[in-house]
Amino acid sequence: MMRQLILLNTAVIPILLGFIDCAAAKQPGKSPLKVFVLAGQSNMQGAGAVTANPNRNGGRGSLQYLVNSSPEKERFRHTVDDNGDWLIRDDVWVWYLGRKGGLSVGYGARPSTIGPEFQFGHVLGAHFDNQVLLIKTAWGGKSLVTDFRPPSSAGKVGPFYTQMISHVKEVLAALKQNFPEYDGRGFEIAGFGWHQGWNDGLKKEWVSEYEGNLANLIKDLRKEFAVPDLPVVIANSGFGGRKQKIDRRLGIINAQLGVARRPEFQGTVFTVETRDFFRPADVSPSRQGYHWNSNAETYFLIGDAMGKAMIKLAGD
Repeated sequence: MMRQLILLNTAVIPILLGFIDCAAAKQPGKSPLKVFVLAGQSNMQGAGAVTANPNRNGGRGSLQYLVNSSPEKERFRHTVDDNGDWLIRDDVWVWYLGRKGGLSVGYGARPSTIGPEFQFGHVLGAHFDNQVLLIKTAWGGKSLVTDFRPPSSAGKVGPFYTQMISHVKEVLAALKQNFPEYDGRGFEIAGFGWHQGWNDGLKKEWVSEYEGNLANLIKDLRKEFAVPDLPVVIANSGFGGRKQKIDRRLGIINAQLGVARRPEFQGTVFTVETRDFFRPADVSPSRQGYHWNSNAETYFLIGDAMGKAMIKLAGD
């Protein structure tokens, strides 16, 4: 049975830029299980390169470079164990379209990549005494206007909205099978994270619908999960950084920021500004601007900001 989360409707405190000390957890967390659903398109899937390619900008922008060679490598030390291997957290589980286990690298679009879930999970695992479960439902090239279209937006309900709900319910109905360490002592759906927007920015008419569709998505998910004030964190589509000038792209960013400003969502919805996390291609593993140039630091920072925002909304 889903436990309702009660959240005071207080003002959102600004997110600090510093990093939380995500000391490695070696033991499972306490009950009840705190469940966070992460959804979106290819950038929630995650294209952040894990392994450094020395032939591509000296490996810069990969997670391996960040851990071993970055001037700020201490910020990333919690992602490896004492032997220098990628840490696997026992207190944070991940389920991503059938891939499952303790939080570590490899839950991106491919086993060789990371997405926002990586540092998001580290932040939540460091904060909560409870066991944490991230259920990630993300597919490449999907829009909110059609693919994830929520019921309240009228028209045909998006097939990936339906799949998202189905996956969450299936995972929660089989927790013991998916995670044998689960103690059977209950769970609560504690938050929802959203990182999406590229496809809706392809047409102006889709941009004009975006804020309304995103507001409807939030309201419909709260009904589906029976959590009226479900905390929601949105990471906006900051591709191109502060130099982004394309009106359709700026329109999506503004719509994502606008949702969190709606009076009905005050204190329960927060939009993370991601434009400052964009890294240029000459310090990144690829030139795919729409995938954040495959820069692991970018995905790490997005997950970090989303995690901190979720903590402020969800509380203890």
